[in-house]
Amino acid sequence: MTDTNTQPAASRVPTHIAYQVRDLDNGKSFWTRIGRAWTNADGKGFSIQLESVPLDGRITLRVESA
Repeated sequence: MTDTNTQPAASRVPTHIAYQVRDLDNGKSFWTRIGRAWTNADGKGFSIQLESVPLDGRITLRVESA
């Protein structure tokens, strides 16, 4: 697969934030920010940079709010 993204991820503003989401016993969820994501130049995928990898829960990508 060829990378069509010509700009390095570090030079662009992330479009999404990655969170680890753990469901608690009381029906609530605990969200921890674990990384960021950028849309690829062709708009068909994401480049994801994680600062940590969760062992449980799920990863959710949310649009970065200004």
